[in-house]
Amino acid sequence: MSSSCCNSSSETALREGVRRVALVGNPNVGKSVLFNALTGAYVTVSNYPGTSVEVSRGNAILEGESWQVIDTPGMYSIHTITEEERVAREILLNETPDVVLHVLDARNLERMLAMTVQLIEAELPVILVVNIMDEAERMGLKIDLELLQERLGIPVIGAATARKRGLDEIRSAVAEYGQQKHVRRHFPYSRLLEHDINEIAGMMTGEYILSRRALAMLLLQQDEEIISILRHREGDGYAVLAEVARDISFKRRGSFHLNLSLERNEIAKELVMGVFVAPEKRVVTLSERLSNWSVKPLTGIPLLLIVLYFGLYKFVGEFGAGTVVDLLEKQIFVEIVNPWVTNLVKNAIPWEIVQELIVGEYGIITLGIRYAVGIILPIVATFFIFFSFLEDTGYFPRLALLVDRVFKYFGMSGRAVIPMVLGFGCDTMATMVTRTLETVRERVIATVLLALAIPCSAQLGVIIALLSKTPGALAVWGVFLLLIFIVVGLLAARLLPGEAPMFYMELPPMRLPQLSNVLTKTYTRMQWYFMEIMPLFVIASILLWLGKVTGFFEKAVEAMTPVMNSIGLPKEAAVAFIFGFFRRDYGAAGLYDLQTKGLMDARQLTVAAVTLTLFIPCVAQFLVMKKERGWKVAGGIGLFVSLLAFGSGYVLNKLLLVTGLLA
Repeated sequence: MSSSCCNSSSETALREGVRRVALVGNPNVGKSVLFNALTGAYVTVSNYPGTSVEVSRGNAILEGESWQVIDTPGMYSIHTITEEERVAREILLNETPDVVLHVLDARNLERMLAMTVQLIEAELPVILVVNIMDEAERMGLKIDLELLQERLGIPVIGAATARKRGLDEIRSAVAEYGQQKHVRRHFPYSRLLEHDINEIAGMMTGEYILSRRALAMLLLQQDEEIISILRHREGDGYAVLAEVARDISFKRRGSFHLNLSLERNEIAKELVMGVFVAPEKRVVTLSERLSNWSVKPLTGIPLLLIVLYFGLYKFVGEFGAGTVVDLLEKQIFVEIVNPWVTNLVKNAIPWEIVQELIVGEYGIITLGIRYAVGIILPIVATFFIFFSFLEDTGYFPRLALLVDRVFKYFGMSGRAVIPMVLGFGCDTMATMVTRTLETVRERVIATVLLALAIPCSAQLGVIIALLSKTPGALAVWGVFLLLIFIVVGLLAARLLPGEAPMFYMELPPMRLPQLSNVLTKTYTRMQWYFMEIMPLFVIASILLWLGKVTGFFEKAVEAMTPVMNSIGLPKEAAVAFIFGFFRRDYGAAGLYDLQTKGLMDARQLTVAAVTLTLFIPCVAQFLVMKKERGWKVAGGIGLFVSLLAFGSGYVLNKLLLVTGLLA
């Protein structure tokens, strides 16, 4: 953390004429839902400077005034441990928000109030949003928000943001913050702890955003980033300050962290006394029962299979890759758009080479746009709807808990299920999400498995549509990929050095998804698809056209012909693999064309589908791998995946020939 984060004013925000509100709180308490409700779909998501952590920003009009809303990564304390927590705290310091909205889960009020106490001690402009009130009330819990507000000395608002409840009160409270005086509470600790905190705070002379009391506690907790800030601000006086802090730490023998945590928990317990009332016999709601079923293997695994069958196979595979693709690609593009555009271009442009670029075999419109809009778009769109639906139900954290024990064998925690599931939408996006995993080892393992055995939604949809027509082909493809995933995961967990990750995750309530939330999330992700992915299809078409007109493409096909023959495929299949280098879904769509022309039987289609799924990541995913893991790791993964893909194709082809399974 640089010393610039110590500026104590909001000069930048004032110059821009926009005030800032930052959303903070534990993961899965509804921050993102509140963020979307305040800002709508028009947001920007980017890495925080100098980190790999994404931060969402959006604009909102609150009571006629422009505000910038910042959705910070999840944090459990101002004393940071993870990179996400460090970024969240840096936002509080660097961005100097005019209001800090602390969002917590009403069902876990006492536990989460410890962080509220820290924010108040730091003298930040806090408003407390007690979220998920609807679920708390269904469980028979009663919360006296007025009494809690009186005890905390800050505005307290009850909300159920997923149900749009409390949004108007939040908007008004943010817009009006500062116009009313709030008598902030002082939370005293034990006499000995107070003596140590006051001694350190009294020695500080610099100007800070966080209160000196909060900084003193962080210094005594040996927070490295706070130490660097104090060293810069205190100048020559820091040496004496550091010496006193060392003496206190030595006397405490490392017990300061524990004592402070225990006393904060006691403060939180006193705050909720009479505020939080639970019934003698707690009401178990249907959503809680469903939640319990989803995390127990005996019921959770069948539930997962049902979700995958109806979500991926029926909705994405049959409806998206079947019904909608047939409508868009065959009936609209092949029968209407392509002939019309081809005639138009040939009449308007006399040069054949330019005609080839636009409407030829690898033309921008006849191939690039047709693949992107006619084949890939409906599959990606249906997957994003399915993913957003599951996300809004609160199912993903429970899925993470369900698979945690299994994922431990692969060197990952249950948290890794999020990028793995997202990989079925887009492996490029999923590779970026691996940065949320705790250790470098876990991130590398997840990146390898995403590059190897997780097909993106477009590729998956096309393959399901291709193989489902032959009984057994889809089963062979799925079982073979699962075996590869298991073997490579087990080997990676044993060969890569490092400790096994710990797993801890908040469970949001399970609820019926809100249509508006699902549509907003889907719309935002489709924006990303059009902005980031569509241009790649155009670029791929241009490169393929260049390859054709220069003869390089034919030479590449000829060079790959022996490889294709070795795995039992016709030389035309090389085209799909060349396509697959530009985009995985491009390659899958290439197989779709080959099947349409009757060039491959069921065995060959199955071998091609397995090999292509395992084949080298597409250009976009490879570039993200390079960005996240570096050239050395990305290059190693690409080489390993390519060799394993064709080796697996060779083995599978021989097995199918010997057994006659798909003859």
